[in-house]
Amino acid sequence: MSTESDSQKASADNVSAQSGSGTGSAGAPRSPTEAPAAEAKASEVVTPVAPAPDGPEVEIAKLKDRLLRTAADFDNYRKRSRRDLEEAEKRVQENLVRSLLPTFDNLERAVAHAGSASDVKALADGIKLVMRQFQDTLGGLGIERVQTVGKAFDPAEHEAVQHVASTEVPPGAIVTELQPGYRWQGRLMRPALVVVSKAASPSSPPAKDA
Repeated sequence: MSTESDSQKASADNVSAQSGSGTGSAGAPRSPTEAPAAEAKASEVVTPVAPAPDGPEVEIAKLKDRLLRTAADFDNYRKRSRRDLEEAEKRVQENLVRSLLPTFDNLERAVAHAGSASDVKALADGIKLVMRQFQDTLGGLGIERVQTVGKAFDPAEHEAVQHVASTEVPPGAIVTELQPGYRWQGRLMRPALVVVSKAASPSSPPAKDA
């Protein structure tokens, strides 16, 4: 009796196991298509979407942005260059004024002393010293005086305001300087105003050299 009862119990357990393997997680029977769908979802891999190639609109936008950046950089460079040029000009002017200040100081002292000076010669000598100091200052700045009297007239450096007949100097030579001219580092700053000789006319006597 015990053997028969044991075999019946084993058969019941096998039937229960088979029925359990055909049920889902909630105990309901699983359909034949449910298992392959679940496996397909589990094995599905997310593939990144490749970016679309740049079209003409994108290229135009990039070029426009690049152009605007270049224009802004150039504008900044232009402003910076102008500021640097203005600063350089100011420094040159400062150096020029600083170089001339001692001469102005001495000239001011000479003028203040002229009112009470009893020795005219001493006053004249003092003014000559100031003039020499001024000329030395100009030379230190690279400013040269244009040579005139006795030199041949040069329209690049001289400006003739008068011609006089003379037998003492050849025609075309400078007889008198009316206003000095100056060059700065080889560049003419102001032409010299001069009187130039010309050949004397046989019918009129030559004028005396100034």
